[in-house]
Amino acid sequence: MRGTDSRTESLFSYVSCEARVPADHPLRLIRAVVDEALEALSPQFEGLYARVGRPSIAPEKPLRALLLQAFYSVRSERQLMEQLDYNLLFRWFVGLSMDAPVWDASTFSKNRDRLLEGDVAGAFLAAVVAQPRVKALMSTEHFSVDGTLIQAWAGHKSFRPKGEDGSPPAPPPGAGRNAETDWRGQRRSNETHASTTDPDARLARKADGQSSILAYAGHVLMENRSGLVRLALATRASGTAERDASLALVDRLRLSVRRRVTLGADKGYDAREHVEGLRARGVTPHIARNDHATKTGGRRRSAVDGRTTRHPGYAVSQVVRKRIEEVFGWIKGSAGLRQTRHRGLGRVGWTFTLAAAAYNLARLPVLLRPAA
Repeated sequence: MRGTDSRTESLFSYVSCEARVPADHPLRLIRAVVDEALEALSPQFEGLYARVGRPSIAPEKPLRALLLQAFYSVRSERQLMEQLDYNLLFRWFVGLSMDAPVWDASTFSKNRDRLLEGDVAGAFLAAVVAQPRVKALMSTEHFSVDGTLIQAWAGHKSFRPKGEDGSPPAPPPGAGRNAETDWRGQRRSNETHASTTDPDARLARKADGQSSILAYAGHVLMENRSGLVRLALATRASGTAERDASLALVDRLRLSVRRRVTLGADKGYDAREHVEGLRARGVTPHIARNDHATKTGGRRRSAVDGRTTRHPGYAVSQVVRKRIEEVFGWIKGSAGLRQTRHRGLGRVGWTFTLAAAAYNLARLPVLLRPAA
């Protein structure tokens, strides 16, 4: 018998969002890990807010919402609020009841500045990887590092000559939003030019033959057992940004890992100063050798010699290190960071680090799934 097409709203509803989410939904495991990490950050949150005054939105809720934005590729925070208003799964994950009002999208901007001061994104990533069930998945000896370019929220027309004192240029008067520009015959570089839209962005390209873009550099230190992100960092793009960030990430890793470790990387990291810096820090450089003929007819010699390459572990690191591209692919594709929507190194770095934490969380339901 055919059912009637009638509305079934009632005056009262006793069904919660909790009852609507399947028991085996992947977000249940992710939310348990997220809640445990946020509980560890509770003392840090207390220090960021005044003890008196009108209560604000709990910082845990916007953070959970931003994780959902990465998981489900929601394009903007305004669309995220629209989804949160009617999506029961989103409401359950964030911690809102069925009839709780959602906040305005501008709340993210206000809360992000406060959470940025406490480096909450980095602390959240550290709290996630410090949990025993996550830590058991991760290697404490073998790591890989790599970097990628994140396109800045600035166009080439904003890249204009600096002032005489080296200060960022001022926008041209009366030019409008999309003024005509002719760069023919002009030589532009980061030393002489800067973006009027985002002065922290730098003109860069990933490899020869590719076009230059205004960008930031995002860097990830990955452990080699499960391919999870251990540390993340964003810097201004430059020719040495990847090697400089590699040493900075190793220094941070050394605060918690004392034993000698290996670090896999591509040929771009095969520079003598960088290799010597790793060895001085107790790190074995499992870096791809960059041996090639030079334009003058000579041959460039790699800084990685037979002391490292003769061991079987070197070949293993060369295979596993390529998995780090999966991290960048997810962050740029699913999390929407192919081009950042924020300006300034602080906000871009905060967002990149949170996206790296979201990548780890998205992998956990598979990694922690009981064996059949």
